[in-house]
Formats: sequence, structure tokens, C-alpha cells
Amino acid sequence: MAQETDALRQQLEYRKRLMDKINEIHSADNLNTILIQIKDSIAGLFSAERLTIFLADAKRNMLISKVKSGIEVQQIVIPTSDSSLAGYCAITGTTLHIKNAYDSHELYMIGSNLKFDDSWDKKTGFLTKQVLCIPMKFQKTLIGVIQVINKKDGTLFDDIDISYAQELAASLSIAIHNIYRLSITTKVIRHKARYNYLLDKNLLDDKILEKAAAHPDVPRIGMDYVLMRDFSIPKEEMAKNLSLFFGTEFIGYEPTSPPLDDELLKRVRPDRLVKERWVPFKIENGILHIIMDEPTDLARHDTIKFVYPEYKRISYLGAFRDDIQNYVSLFYNQGASIASSGSINDLLNKLDSSDEPEIENESQKVSEQDSVIVQLVNKIIMDAVQRKVSDIHIEPYPGKEDVQVRMRIDGRCQLYQRIPYKYKYAIPSRIKIMCGLDISERRKPQDGKIDFKKFGPLAVELRVATVPTAGQLEDVVMRVLASGEAALPYDKLGLTERNSRVLESCVRQPYGLILVVGPTGSGKTTTLHSAISVINTPETKIWTAEDPVEITQRGLRQVQVHPKIGFTFAAALRSFLRADPDVIMVGEMRDQETAEIGVESSLTGHLVFSTLHTNSAPETITRLLDMELDPFSFSDAILCILAQRLARRLCGECKQEYSPERKELEDIIIEYGIEDFRKTGIKPVDIKLHKAVGCPKCGDSGYKGRLGLHELLEGTDPMKALIKRKSEIELIRRQAMDDGMTTLKQDGILKCFAGLTDIKEVRKVCIK
Repeated sequence: MAQETDALRQQLEYRKRLMDKINEIHSADNLNTILIQIKDSIAGLFSAERLTIFLADAKRNMLISKVKSGIEVQQIVIPTSDSSLAGYCAITGTTLHIKNAYDSHELYMIGSNLKFDDSWDKKTGFLTKQVLCIPMKFQKTLIGVIQVINKKDGTLFDDIDISYAQELAASLSIAIHNIYRLSITTKVIRHKARYNYLLDKNLLDDKILEKAAAHPDVPRIGMDYVLMRDFSIPKEEMAKNLSLFFGTEFIGYEPTSPPLDDELLKRVRPDRLVKERWVPFKIENGILHIIMDEPTDLARHDTIKFVYPEYKRISYLGAFRDDIQNYVSLFYNQGASIASSGSINDLLNKLDSSDEPEIENESQKVSEQDSVIVQLVNKIIMDAVQRKVSDIHIEPYPGKEDVQVRMRIDGRCQLYQRIPYKYKYAIPSRIKIMCGLDISERRKPQDGKIDFKKFGPLAVELRVATVPTAGQLEDVVMRVLASGEAALPYDKLGLTERNSRVLESCVRQPYGLILVVGPTGSGKTTTLHSAISVINTPETKIWTAEDPVEITQRGLRQVQVHPKIGFTFAAALRSFLRADPDVIMVGEMRDQETAEIGVESSLTGHLVFSTLHTNSAPETITRLLDMELDPFSFSDAILCILAQRLARRLCGECKQEYSPERKELEDIIIEYGIEDFRKTGIKPVDIKLHKAVGCPKCGDSGYKGRLGLHELLEGTDPMKALIKRKSEIELIRRQAMDDGMTTLKQDGILKCFAGLTDIKEVRKVCIK
């Protein structure tokens, strides 16, 4: 009798401890309290050595738990599948009682795919024996799994343990569900005030806010960016919204911002600024201006006042996180001097300058730990972005000749730096590591892509190509991609009045084919996006297939093609035709199949845009006919062909006007065409030209930026008749000029007369 009384008393005490623990669980205000702090005391209820609580992530089909190791919190992630104990419990919704986790026969009898992952045991030295797995569900929704491991006294878990564990699982399910619901509701209420401007403009609603607040990326990148990335909120609208919310100016990134005083920069390390998301911006009238992602954060205000105590007045301005990172990179690259060569030389001085034999060995190959080479490559890329470079060329030479680094700026290659010859293997290897290429393969070309935000403070992508060169070396060419840039406004394309009028008229047609042609890097994609922006309205469905997607527009459905997996331009074009398009843009007509589908699409009620690598507009027609396109279909489809080149623009600060000598003027008129020049009505005596001089603003080159030179062939009835007859290219060119086309060189000469460029630049990019 006494024994029964003691057992009953023990059971009541056990029950009381269980209810106390359940009450503690329901009073928890966040998941970390349950997963880390309360979890260990729950294990004591079962006299268990360890207890793990897994939460279900339905989107990623994962089970996630957190464990504390010393002062650090580590995350355990396992797939929700029938191959793991917790995963099997989650899928089947049944309680598992494993007597020996290492007994493969016992596991096989439960599920044929069931296995025990002993990697955690090997890592920690812990020995798992018994495992009790209980599913946590709330109204048929999986919340997670409780896993209880090993009774301390070595006995088996009994029926009472299992019933209490199931009761605990039910209480945990309710508590965790309530924390989720309360967290999202609180976030939505808080965010309503923050996004009031966007709500008023009907760019957001409560459902979108609720989805965004629950997004797993919010803690890492912030809700502002999630809304812009996943819910199509334009960056400029978000900037207006946050400016009104914080009551302060919102600053966008401007790479030409003046450098900061070295004293301001020395006080804080750049990695700390990136982590804390603020940076000093400028000093104006004795006021220090700081840009932050949260300008009203008082804790950071106190930190900044401590760093800069001499400034009694500090103004806090808003900026997006990526813009702050760009400013940090810009200011710290500039350092005490704008000249980047100084800082690159500092890195070169850190390299080992000893003269070693020219042998490629493992010590010369770069590793992730080779910090100076890593910094050197990062510095080259960051300087390139700052200088608005389009391509970076790494050029090693045989023998003991230095590695040459050149950069293409405004279409011209310039020497950037020479690096000691002994690093001619290390630098290409480091770049190949960054884009995941095979560093041991140097006999054949490779290509890849670098997402630089993984390695440095700039959110920029680079397309990388390696080419084997003489002496068992490799050249590396990196193209800086204009990722995420907005489309250039149509009126900024620099088209003449006639070209602008004809192109806009063609763009507004309900169907037909519009082509933009020219060599690589001539601005074809920029022109296409600018033309499409004219008709990019909510009433028009526009699909684009690009490689890569460099320019983004809200309203366009943009697709990245992947030729390696068979998703080519032709495949994308076929899929678009099943997706109810009004307008289709194909990045390039590389082959006959793509061209034929493009022509057919334009004849079946779609407006089709594309590009081609040809030298002129008339040559494009003969090139497509050589692809064996049906001349009758092609002639019916074509609306216009725009050929273009990019020439360097004269610097507006230092260009110098002059009156050309008679011989120079006669040469220009002959190049334009004497008869064609007479038709322009321009009087030779009134012509003024300009020449490059050079100033600090343009780096003493005399040129700053580039402008487009164009020739626009219109698909008129006489032109269509010539196409049907497969006429000679000279007949096509003459008909195009009779229709009003100015050739590339003629357009360039007219822009010389307007003071935009000089004849030397036009001759460099145009033949006729």
C-alpha cells in the first residue's frame, strides 16, 4: 500500500513539473526561448540525456533546429524525407520509439529507407542509443518534431514517457503556432506605418505585407529589399516611401561623389561600417552628414557620436543597404588620394618580391587563405567598377615579363597595372576559384560568372572567360555586367529626329519584326530596352529572353536562357508563344531556327524585337536571307533595322571649338557623300568642329562617356520588294538612303557638327 502511495505521489509530482513546463512554454515570447533555453529543462522531465526540437520549413521541405555550442548557436538542418528518423516521423505523423539507433535491421523494419545519421555523434563524441520521435501538429499542419534521446539510467522509455511526450508535443504545437501568428501580426501592424505611402498608392496591400513579413530572408536582407525583389516594388518608390517615413532625405549611390577627409575614414574600419550599415557621407557648413539604412536608430546615433565627438551637429540621411556598401567601397578605395594606383601599389609591396625560378608549383597557386592575392584581385575589380570599366583583361607573358592588367573604358583599352611575373599563375587561379572553374585545367577555354558580393562590398556580377595562351599560360577577361540597371529613357538614346520618329512609329505597331544590329558591346540591349519602355504599359504583356539579364524593367517578364541545359533562345521563343504574349524580345538571333520562329511569331500577331551581329542595316538583310529565311515571309515581317556603334563623347568641360581648314572640311564632305551632303542644307562656312583637350574630370583623355551612332533602315514597300527579289546589297543600301536613312558614318559626322564627338572617333568605328 505504501509503495502504491509513493508511486502515486511521484506521478503527481511528475505531472506538476510537466504542467509547470507547459505553462513556461506558453509564456515564451519567441522561438529561441523554446529552442535553446527551455529545451534542456524539458529533457529533465524524461531523465533524458538530450532533447531536440525540430521546426518544419514547408517551403524548403526541411526540418530545422538550433543547438548551443559554447557561446555560439548552431543550426541543424535535415531534409523532410523518409531516410531520417525525424523526417520519417514528420512525413508519417507517427511516434517512433527506436531502441537502438545503430541497429539497421530495427530501422529497416520500420521503413526500408530509414537510416541513422551518425555524423553528429562522430563530431561531438556523443553516443545515441534510444530515440523517441513525436510529431508536432496544429490542426493537421506539421509544426515540427520532438526528438528525445537516451534515458540517463539506461532503461527504455515507457508508455508514461510516451504519453507525456505526446501531451508536450501538442502544447508545443499550440505555443509555436501562436508565436508564428503573433509575430506576423505584429510585423504587419508595425510595417503598415512604415509603408503607408506605398499602401496609399495601392502598390501594397495587407496580404503582400503578411507574405513579406513571413519571408525567411527578412532577417538577413531586410523587408524593404524583399518587397523590391519579390513583390515588384520599384526602388524609386521605396525610396520616396522611406524618405516620408523617416522624415529625411534618401540618398542613392552616385559613384562621382567627392572623396571624404582621410581623418573621418581612419576612425572606423570599412568592414564594421558594412556590418552596422552606416557611413559618413559629407561635411557641409560644419554639419557631419551620415547615411544609414535606419536613420532613426538611436543606438547607432550614440555610436556615431562616440566616434565623432567633435561634431555637435550630425544629420542622419537614409540609404539602401547595397548603396551604403557601394559608398563604403568608393570612399575607402579613394583613401587619401583619388589615384587608385597608390593603393594597388600598397598591395603589390606586400607581395613577395624575391626572384624565384619560373616554375609553376603548388606554392604559386593561390588558395582561399592567400590574403594578399585575394585582396589584389578584389581591388582590381572594385577599381574597375569605380572607373565604370566594361572589361578587365589579365594578360600573363612567358618568361620573366610582368603580368599586364588592362581595362576597357569607353571602348578603349588602357593599361591599369603591371604585376610581378611570379604571380602569373596565382591571379588566374584566384579568379577561377571565385567563379567555380577548374583551376587544374589550363589547356582549354572555360567560362563562368562571379557574384562579387560574396567576396567584396559591391553587389556586382562579372562574366569570366579564360583563354589558353602561349607558354602554357591563361588570359582572363572579365566583363562587368550592368546587373539590375534601369532602362535608359528613350529620349536619351541620341537618335536624330528622323530616326527617333521612325523607330517609335515601328515600336507602336501591333505586330512585325524590329532588329537592332552591331558588334558585341555596341549597346544593342540598351537600345532594345529603351524602345520597349515606350510600350511597357499594364495593358501589354511583354516577354524577354536574354543572356544575361542585365537591364531590368518592371512589367517585363524576363527570362535567362541556359544553352548548356538546352534552354536556348529558340526554346524560350517557343515557350513564349504558349504564354499569351503581345511583345517578345529575343536577345539574339544566333541561328536559323531562332530567326525562323521570330519571323513566324511576328506574322502571327506579335511584335518581335531581337539583335544580330552584323556590320550595317543593309547587310543584315543579306545575312538573314543567307540563313535561308523565306524572303516573302521576312519581307512581310520586317518593320525596321537599326544598326549602331558607340563612339567616345567629347568631355563637356574641356572640349575646344575650332573652324576646320578647307582640306579637312572637304575630306569630311567627301566621306559624307557630296550629293547627300547637299541634301542636308548645311552650309560649309557655318560648320564648327570640336577637339579633345583633357582635364581632371575626364582623366586628361578629353573624352567622357559614349554616344550612339545609328543607321535606320525602314521596311517600306520598295524595300520589301527588293527583299523578295533577294537584291544585291548596294541596291538595298541605295533604296534605304532614298527612304531617308543616314549611314553610320553620316550620322557620326552630323554628331561631330553638333559638337558631341570628333571625326577621329567616328572614323575609328565606321567604314561607310
